[in-house]
Amino acid sequence: MDFKFVTSVTDVDANDWNRVAGSDYPFLRHEFLHALESSGATTAESGWQPFHLTVYQGDQLIALLPLFVKGHSYGEYVFDWAWADAYHRNGLHYYPKLLSAIPFTPATGPRFCFASHLDEQQQQTLMTQMAEVITDQAAKIGASSWHCLFSDIKVASHLEQSGFALRQGCQFHWYNQDFKDFDDFLATFASRKRKNLKKERQKVESQNVTLIRCEGRDITEAQWRKFYEFYRLTYLKRSGHDGYLTGDFFQTLGRTMPENLMMVQAYTNDKLVAAALCFKSSTHLFGRYWGCRDEYDSLHFEACYYQGIEYAIEQGIQCFDPGAQGEHKIQRGFTPTATWSNHWLADSRFDEAIRDFLRREKPGIEQYMAETTEMLPFKQE
Repeated sequence: MDFKFVTSVTDVDANDWNRVAGSDYPFLRHEFLHALESSGATTAESGWQPFHLTVYQGDQLIALLPLFVKGHSYGEYVFDWAWADAYHRNGLHYYPKLLSAIPFTPATGPRFCFASHLDEQQQQTLMTQMAEVITDQAAKIGASSWHCLFSDIKVASHLEQSGFALRQGCQFHWYNQDFKDFDDFLATFASRKRKNLKKERQKVESQNVTLIRCEGRDITEAQWRKFYEFYRLTYLKRSGHDGYLTGDFFQTLGRTMPENLMMVQAYTNDKLVAAALCFKSSTHLFGRYWGCRDEYDSLHFEACYYQGIEYAIEQGIQCFDPGAQGEHKIQRGFTPTATWSNHWLADSRFDEAIRDFLRREKPGIEQYMAETTEMLPFKQE
């Protein structure tokens, strides 16, 4: 077997990449990663240098792992700024580090990808070998660490058994219980909570706002331009910068992977005033980007949450992941859900210190999940 690091996803044939990574989970598609690169979002200059690990048997690609050389910790959503500060205070360099994640996308999904002919035992063996190759490479390039973020629990547990520290986080996801429609979903709420949610939706209607769900193939170039304008404005208000992504990135996705996209569009008097962009697989809807020009009472909740739930019910989608953080999601029916990451640090002193930190952090995360579960709006059994 031949283990190769590639500095661009274009170094791998798109069909070969998608054959191994699959085309259902949208964020590992060759088209998605290529759009990030070509738009300048993932480059050495941006601090996201692609360094993907590929495995070949002869001339056949049999495994891959998204990998980046990071010069900072922006756009990751598993926060290690304190770890970087500890390195700095001890006269050491935390950056560069190696990161296996989807840039700017805290969405759980595949990380280690394998050709379909490999059985489970072969996959686990190869996963261990790939992790060892990465830590060896980290030493060669002077990287402080390797982090694998938002993998599924099966992969995270295997890496933990192989010696990589495990970290638990929490997001809030919606789960489809074979609901017939939105009212069927609301029937699971306690009466007062149900009334509050209905009032919130009525507020949007009373402001003369009409919402449309638009599939990716039907989104026009003019609508993409308007969406990007909203995206930039919202980032400027919230963070003081234009956002990580460009208009070219979004328009490229509209051309290359429209089947994975759905946009909620909000209109007043036939004028587009806000939009929320979702990605989708056969089983999951991922709420990713939101933007608006003017503020409308409760419109964010309608466009980013309720429209997504309605769409998931209509399409038979099992899970709606609306993005990271946000306790306001709980009262709207989004359930606390564990997320997982693995971490390895080359310096044994820091590795042990961080393992100790993670051991002490875990009970607090579990308590938080238990407490927020008690806050859910559903009827008591």
